[in-house]
This record gives sequence, C-alpha cells and structure tokens, in this order.
Amino acid sequence: MVTQAFALPHPPLAVPRVGKGEEAAIQTTLDAFDEVASRVAALAPDTVIFITPHARARAEYCLISPSSGASGTLARFGAPDVRFDALYNEELAREIAARAAEVGVAVAMGGGEDGPLDHGVTVPMWFINRRYTGYKAVRIAQSALSPREHYRLGQVIAEAARIAGGNTALVGSGDLSHKLLRSGPYGFAPEGPVFDKLITEAFASGNLRALLDIPEDTVERAAECGLRSFAVIAGCFGGKARGELLSYEGPFGVGYAVASFAPADAE
Repeated sequence: MVTQAFALPHPPLAVPRVGKGEEAAIQTTLDAFDEVASRVAALAPDTVIFITPHARARAEYCLISPSSGASGTLARFGAPDVRFDALYNEELAREIAARAAEVGVAVAMGGGEDGPLDHGVTVPMWFINRRYTGYKAVRIAQSALSPREHYRLGQVIAEAARIAGGNTALVGSGDLSHKLLRSGPYGFAPEGPVFDKLITEAFASGNLRALLDIPEDTVERAAECGLRSFAVIAGCFGGKARGELLSYEGPFGVGYAVASFAPADAE
C-alpha cells in the first residue's frame, strides 16, 4: 500500500554542487527536504514512486518509465559528476498499467520512450539517498490531462500498491507558481500568490480534494508545474489525508512547498 506520500519541489540549486552557496537562500526548504529524507528512512519503503513533470511525456496519457532502471546526472545544471542510478520495480509498474487499463485511466508503459532520470526525480532523490537507498523506484511522467484525471491515477496507484504488497512511498514532484516576484525569472502575476495560498492551505489541512477545485485560469496564469503531481497524491488517499506542511518559501520568484501526507485514519 501507499503508506506515506510527500510533495517536494525540485530546484536544482538545492544540491550544493549546483547551488554553490545560493542554496542558503532556501534553507527552510533544505531543512524540510532533510526531514522528509529522515521520514523516508524511518519508513524504509520497498518502493518509491516518483511523479514528475519533467520526464519525457505524452499529452494524452501518463507515461511509466520502462525497462529495469535508469541513470542521470545534473550535467544540465553544471554538475555532471552528481550521478544517480535507479533500479525500477517492474512488477509494480506493470500492475499500475494493468489496473489503469481496467478502469480506463490513460496510462502506458514507455516502450522505449524513456530518457535519463530528470531533475523532477533527481533533486528529491539526492536528499532521500543521503538517508536511505534500500528502495526500487517507479517513475511516472505527468500528462497534459486534467488534475482530475491525475487524481484517478492516484486511485489506481493506491490499488496497484495494495495488490502488489510491500511498503510503498510516493513523491509528487513539483514547484508551485513561477510568477511570484517581478524580479524573478518569470515575472509576476497576481494569480501566483493566490495559487500558492490555495495549494499550501490544502497541504496543511489535508483536504487534498480542494486541489481539484482551483480555477483553470488561476492554474494557467500562475505558471505552475506541480498541481498534477499533487493531484496524484490526493487520489492515493481518496482526497483526504493527514497533511503536514513542512515548509513554504519563494525567494527566487518560484514557490517551493514541502509537505508530508499519511492516510487520514493513520495513528
């Protein structure tokens, strides 16, 4: 089953070899990353499922990475020696695809359409792996389908993980609005802070179904990349979880939120 889930941002500069000191500006986020890594280590999951907006993707369906594993680096961000290797849980990946096909959720195995591990996976993985490495991975790329369809994917993942057995954690990788500051690289939009407030309120309350009610124009104008990942988390827990917002900040004009979720009936 999906025992715990985490919403994590993916700023490459959070990794010191990339940030080269700039990461100090998001120390609250770094501390929250480390807290999540400690929680993952305490949970000791057999599998960590990563939902990412930056893997090779298709608009019309969510793409599960094929094969037995993948590698990646942070070369794109100036740190080619920071390397990652992931061994995939092929059994669980196939189970997710099979359950999705049964209920008409648009998911497909990659069939060769995979690529190196992307920074939506590697940045969270860098922190997790400092504390715990005893897991296999499943990587699923977001699609252009609605958050409600990604919510349905979350329901499928929860059922597949229950059938497959073992202890599974899920990481919903994504940043919040990219338009928080006029001085930021993407500029400012009034919808940016509004979007981030709605997201962080849902995280803190555990009322994750509220994520599906954010107006489409607000989502679009906020220029986010995480809502669909977070909708998958919502689906895993049936729209209601024990939520804990561990941090939120946006000093570079992009919102970074770190949150932890467990089943609503968990002790």
